[in-house]
Order: sequence, then C-alpha cells, then structure tokens
Amino acid sequence: MPALPVPTIAPGHVFFFGLGYTALRLARRMRDAGWQVSGTVRSEEKAAALAAQEGVTVHVFDGTAPIAGSEPFAGVTHVVDTVPPRAILVPALAQHREDLKACRTLRWIGYLSTPAVYGDRQGGVVREDEVPTPGSKRGELRAAAEQAWLGAFTGSAVSVQVFRVAGIYGPGAGRNAIAQLKAGRARIIDKPGQVFNRIQVDDIGSVLLASMARPRDGGIYNVADTEACSPADPIVFAAGLIGVDPPVAVPFDSADLSDMARSFYSECKRLDTSRLTDELGAQLTYPTYREGLRAIVEVDGMS
Repeated sequence: MPALPVPTIAPGHVFFFGLGYTALRLARRMRDAGWQVSGTVRSEEKAAALAAQEGVTVHVFDGTAPIAGSEPFAGVTHVVDTVPPRAILVPALAQHREDLKACRTLRWIGYLSTPAVYGDRQGGVVREDEVPTPGSKRGELRAAAEQAWLGAFTGSAVSVQVFRVAGIYGPGAGRNAIAQLKAGRARIIDKPGQVFNRIQVDDIGSVLLASMARPRDGGIYNVADTEACSPADPIVFAAGLIGVDPPVAVPFDSADLSDMARSFYSECKRLDTSRLTDELGAQLTYPTYREGLRAIVEVDGMS
C-alpha cells in the first residue's frame, strides 16, 4: 500500500474509547509515530490479547461502570470516541465526563458519528452545515450523541470535533468486496437510483490526524471518498480484479436484509467532502473504491 500521510504534530497520549477495527488501525500508526496509546474494549479476554499483541494500554469498559483503576486519563492529550449509542447514549460522558473535564493535558476530542444524522436526501448532496434531519432511530441517537459531545466542553480549552463517517471498508477478512467475493458472501442489492459514499479505513485515520494538526472546536466533517456510487459498482469492480463473476443482483423488495441494513438502504445521499481538503488539508490515499480495492489485491495477493 502507499505510504500513509502523517501530519506534523508532536506525539502525545491518545485515548480511544472503543479499540475496534477503525481505531486500532489508527492506534498502530500513532504508536509507531511515537505516541503513547491507550484505549478500551468490552472484555477482559480481548484486553489481555490486545495489550500483548499491540503494546498499548488497554482498559475494560462497557459503559455501565467507570474504568477500574486510578487515573486512566493521566497525561491524555487526545481522545477518540468510536463507541455507538446503545442503552447509554455516550458511555464516555456518562461515566467519565468530570474526569475528562479535569484532565489538564487534554486538548482535542474526536467523535465518530454517521451520515445517518442527515436522513434521506433522495440522492442530493449534503454538506456539514445543513441541519440534520434523521429519519431513523439510529440517526436520531447519533445526532443526540454529537450534541452531547459538542456541548460537553463549552468554555474550556478543549477542541471537540465530529466526524460523520461513510461506509467503512479496508484490509481484513470480511471488510471488503474482494474478501466477501472469496467467501461467497458478496451480495448485490438492486435498488434503482441508490447511491452512497464509502471510505477506506486508513483514510479515516488520516482525516483524524489532519484534524489533530488543525483543530477547530465545533468542527463537523463528512469523512467519505469522492465518488458516491451504487452498491453494485465496487462488487463488480472487485470481481473483475480477481477474475470471478459478480453475484446476481437481488431486488431490494425481495432481499433478506436485517433491520439495520434495510434502514441503511432507505436513505440515499451524496456527501460533500470539500471541507476535508479546504479546511483540514487532508489528502485521501484512496479517493475512490478503485484505488482502495486495487491496493488490497496488491498487498494480500488475492488476484
């Protein structure tokens, strides 16, 4: 894969609420660049495995109780929250609002949200300064979580940013159309006119790093590639890369979809991403799914 950009920023101590797929890839980049890295997972077993494998500090945190131990945020300069709303809207704030506000070294917070806050725009282009009009419970909860974070540090020196992240793909089993085709799990859902943006997982990290280098309190950013397209396009392209036939398209009305997937397909929008370049100076390594999927083929030898 191409060398990933790392903005000029002095290493500090980054804390991730939720060391999942996206956060862990960024955590490794920051660790290798000299940052102290810590974060949370939901089980003791996973915490032990990650601490041993990655050389980072891992805490167990499921949102129902504070992190055990003394001063988990000692020296923390940056916080990334990837935890979606569940029974608790924002677990980090529910359990550690005062601890974070008391952290004198803290200067930047990023919350990873979703374009679901915009609701359905019937294929129209949406920009960050438009008023959210969520059309699903998921979108409503995310919009409320955004506001909770944006209002939590009013009047402080801490800069809080929101990142509305498009559909994530990247290296790893099941995380991209190539792996799904190989496993026989790729599906093309045919819904005429349906389009959405995607984002390669490491480009999310690049955007967050760019924001850390150029913080703006209250900043909201669409984190997406430059080409909204149909659900079929990346799968057909991936099939061509590895020399297999794409799956037969299934009409949306007869597709067996989860409630979340059906909710996802009920909304159609194109994300404007000019703020990423104009304000943050971020440069996507994978501006469309084509570059992202080609890189996966080259690295993983899946062709």
